[in-house]
Order: sequence, then C-alpha cells, then structure tokens
Amino acid sequence: MTGAHHRQWQDRVTAGPGGAMTDEVGVITGPLTLCTTAVAGDLVRFDVQYEGADEWYTLSGSPLPHHGDPAALHAAALAAVRQGGAARAPGTAPA
Repeated sequence: MTGAHHRQWQDRVTAGPGGAMTDEVGVITGPLTLCTTAVAGDLVRFDVQYEGADEWYTLSGSPLPHHGDPAALHAAALAAVRQGGAARAPGTAPA
C-alpha cells in the first residue's frame, strides 16, 4: 500500500452497533483499523482489519472514484464505521 502514486490515511476506530460490512467476511465489529488509500486513476480504496490482526478486508463499496479530497473521504469512512449499521464506503448504498 505504498508508492509514489499513493496517499494513505490510517486510524483506529471502534465500530458502532452493526459493525462494518466487508466483501470477504461480511460484518466485522469491535476495535478496528481503517486504512484509506488514494491510488492512481482517482480511486480511493478502503480496507479494514481487526485491531492487531494481520488480515485486511475490503470495506464494501470500495474502491470508488473521487473528485476531491481523499482525506475527507477517510474522515467520512471513519464516521460511518463509528456509526455502524453494516457501514460501507462513503456514498455507497447497501447492495
């Protein structure tokens, strides 16, 4: 997740009731780490992991295009995960 064309933000967050929805394992709950990566091509990828774990999971709805500040999308993703309710990438609707 590093490189000249990547910008990355990472924070610890506690998922609210209903947790965060991932593509790989469904809903995850509890203390998590959220990593937001802006990649070449104006895409932002959101990955979450259980705090202290090795495995990363894709936050459902990720990646998505961005046309502004990817740091603001990271803040929005943190807020969504804190709220819970099977949180997805910012601006994406449940499938």
